[in-house]
Amino acid sequence: MTQEFRTEKDSMGEFQVPTEAQYGASTARAVDNFPISNLRFSRSFIKALGEIKKACAEVNLKNKLLEKKVADSIINASQQVVNGDHDTDFVVDIFQTGSGTSTNMNANEIIAKIATDISNDEIHPNDHVNMSQSSNDVIPTATNIAAVTDITEKLIPSIENLISSLESKAKKWEKIYKNGRTHLMDATPVSLGQEFNGYAALLSERLEDIRASLNNASKLAIGGTAVGTGINAPDNYGSDVAEEISNSLGIKFTEVENHFTRQGSREEIVHLSGCLKAYAVSIFKIANDIRWMGSGPISGLNELKIPALQPGSSIMPGKVNPVIPEMMMQVSAQVIGNDNTITFSSSHGNFELNTMLPVMAHNLLESINLLSTGTDVFEKKLIKDLEPNTEKLEENIQRNSILVTALVPEIGYDKAAEIAKEAISKSKTIKDVLLEKQLLSEKQIDEILDIEKLI
Repeated sequence: MTQEFRTEKDSMGEFQVPTEAQYGASTARAVDNFPISNLRFSRSFIKALGEIKKACAEVNLKNKLLEKKVADSIINASQQVVNGDHDTDFVVDIFQTGSGTSTNMNANEIIAKIATDISNDEIHPNDHVNMSQSSNDVIPTATNIAAVTDITEKLIPSIENLISSLESKAKKWEKIYKNGRTHLMDATPVSLGQEFNGYAALLSERLEDIRASLNNASKLAIGGTAVGTGINAPDNYGSDVAEEISNSLGIKFTEVENHFTRQGSREEIVHLSGCLKAYAVSIFKIANDIRWMGSGPISGLNELKIPALQPGSSIMPGKVNPVIPEMMMQVSAQVIGNDNTITFSSSHGNFELNTMLPVMAHNLLESINLLSTGTDVFEKKLIKDLEPNTEKLEENIQRNSILVTALVPEIGYDKAAEIAKEAISKSKTIKDVLLEKQLLSEKQIDEILDIEKLI
């Protein structure tokens, strides 16, 4: 079918716009200029844009810069954007002008058209919807609002649930013993509970890092307008808008103390992304440990029973793979890659404006979303139903030659090493070798090698 078009005007002149589209000429130009990928801004970013435009209209009304009828129509239209009623009209590619101006104008034009229809007055996307703003403060502000909101509402609860589940397993398994490993080689014993309690503590540290990073991320660029000086915005504009957004979302946001730290620089996002990367590294370690402990069942470690969720092979019947750990490891890899993009992009803060804002926003929000959903699935489909293979763990620990470490105070390092080597070469237990050599009595051996005392 041939698409129908209408003629719209912007500051550059006339341009053809799809008849059914809510946006105008500036957005249509961007669609024509940037046919780069299928990547578009996320729902949370679009929602944040709607919140900003709504708050700005409310503050402009309070400052008597907009007539009430005009402001109310913009507020109403912006709320529709917040609600997700016009997501299909946010059509600009992520890979666009570095300030994100095209996406800001996409929002301005959608809201202006809806507000015009509501009020029967001509609402201008720049003069009215974008009043007291610039793309240069709107896009960084939307990025921070979306990130803080998604982390608060999605990621933090997911991590908390996972930590709780790990702690529950740790408590349940505190008397289940296994061989420790260093360098992937047998080491002195630990309990399975200690390992899982360590995992919970590791993620608790990362959670505190993420929470701390929200302090700076909650300080918004809005009010800085073009270059951070606040030109064309009334006094206290940024703080007033931040207060409106805080009241709307129920999350505390403030105006940043110095706007040059939010527009020419984006290091608060680098720090936040770094905390997400650190969490990704931590959960990668946990997923990979579980994957190793569940390996086998014949030629692997076979210490944990990983839930069987789906056939593991298209050619080998009966094979079951650790699909959830591998999913989580791939999520971690993507987040680590996203962090590299964010770090490199933030280095392009040339003078008063960073010119890689859209790709930073996209990668940051993708990382948050992937970690949120990945963590949730990891807890529900893996940790919740994970069980130990107690027979295998007991067998392994009895055959662990490194138990000889406990004998060093009694027989010395060199003699203990000799005992360990003989136990390995003859596939015997440490106890068997000690009894054969009559170095210690059975009672002494049992007391020294009591696993509970070694943990």
